[in-house]
Amino acid sequence: MEIEGFGVIGSGQMGNGIAQVAATSGLKVLMSDIKQEFCDKGMATITKNLDRSVSKGKLEPAERDAILGRITTTTDLGAMEAVDFVVEAAVEREDLKFKIFEDLDRFCKPHTILSTNTSSIPIGRIAARTKRPDKVIGMHFMNPVPVMKLVEVIKGLPTSEETFQTTWSLSQKFGKTPAEANDFPGFIANRILMPMINEAVFCVYQSVGKVEDIDTVMKLGMNHPMGPLALADLIGLDTCLAIMETLYDGFKDSKYRPCPLLRKYVEAGWLGRKTGKGFYDY
Repeated sequence: MEIEGFGVIGSGQMGNGIAQVAATSGLKVLMSDIKQEFCDKGMATITKNLDRSVSKGKLEPAERDAILGRITTTTDLGAMEAVDFVVEAAVEREDLKFKIFEDLDRFCKPHTILSTNTSSIPIGRIAARTKRPDKVIGMHFMNPVPVMKLVEVIKGLPTSEETFQTTWSLSQKFGKTPAEANDFPGFIANRILMPMINEAVFCVYQSVGKVEDIDTVMKLGMNHPMGPLALADLIGLDTCLAIMETLYDGFKDSKYRPCPLLRKYVEAGWLGRKTGKGFYDY
């Protein structure tokens, strides 16, 4: 299927990154959020990213202007009736995602593919909230989206092969490397990553080591570019907790039990970089 109009639900960290790569690939992008100030903030981030590329000589000013010119913002979810493919990039809350997909199913044209950037929620569960489950799929980008090459493409039980192939091709059009994952809580990336982060939090909780030392061990001992606690701050501790809870609820296995310290930080509003405080101060 030919994709001309591309919609993004959410203009935050993930949403504006997805909008940027889609517009860079030549698509007309409609980015939606619940408040215009959120859309404006998302556009400011995209502009800052592109300006940085211009200053480094990686992008011509005219190209930057063309990319920005392909992005429109809206606070009206009904405007998504104009697009052929939607990526939902709202916060990792199941009830919120269910509501968004129910609304998109009503607003969007029958051929439109509805994808979700969910980090962990099973695709079949989301697809069941629509009357087009064959056109619902997972398209999980990594953070930061303009830099990271991976996209997990996750088929739900009812997802059609045409929907899968369209999403796979779109990922490649964006300059990404797609990887297929089956529809289990956490998929591949977060089923492996989040228990590691959670165990690092347990190491802090049980005074096995200090935050800096735990990250140093993982960076120098395991050759990770970033320590797990710094990475958790980048992802958002609320998102990490939500994913661990999804894994725990989905598998009923105690190895996925969220560390009490992680929950305590989230309850205190220490969510990482986005709030200025997490395991590190920003």
